[in-house]
Amino acid sequence: QVQLVESGGGLVQAGDSLRLSCAASGRTYAVGWFRQAPGKAREFVTAITWSAGDISYADFVKGRFTISRDNAKNTAYLEMNSLKPEDTAVYYCAAKLRLGLSKFRTEYDYWGQGTQVTVSS
Repeated sequence: QVQLVESGGGLVQAGDSLRLSCAASGRTYAVGWFRQAPGKAREFVTAITWSAGDISYADFVKGRFTISRDNAKNTAYLEMNSLKPEDTAVYYCAAKLRLGLSKFRTEYDYWGQGTQVTVSS
């Protein structure tokens, strides 16, 4: 029901920055970002609620990544600074219908196509 269109991925150098965008066709309770590196499980990065702007971050990105949203545009953003090679992964935008900022993939209802982020050293 909800379409999520991601953009902004690319190839960058270590220490550089990227801004990912997620355009949603409709609003849910929350929107989050996950990432998945080759051979690894998809892991939670951050999430934000549309209404109040409550935010949850994974410990490994705290201080480097910032999530935000523009309610008028139904668009969520992930600002990534001081990127490291270990940040290399496919980044996915996801939408959650039920209340609560969850870090679990199974709690989210809709997913974007994913955008590749590659950080070279």
